[in-house]
Amino acid sequence: MPMAVYTFLEHFDWNGKVIHPFCTHEGSGLSGTESRIKNACKGATVTSGLAIQGGSVDHARSNVERWV
Repeated sequence: MPMAVYTFLEHFDWNGKVIHPFCTHEGSGLSGTESRIKNACKGATVTSGLAIQGGSVDHARSNVERWV
């Protein structure tokens, strides 16, 4: 994640919040992003994320619906 995102995450009150990470990618997936979010967002519940390969986005609707 870009440093600006980390700065935001570290300065927000996450107590009692739920975070659902998701991204598009071209091969890297979430690459440990879930654990980095857990470390930065003290007090939040971080769910299993969803990573969709960019070239598959047009056909990802069912994956997104199952995840949601």
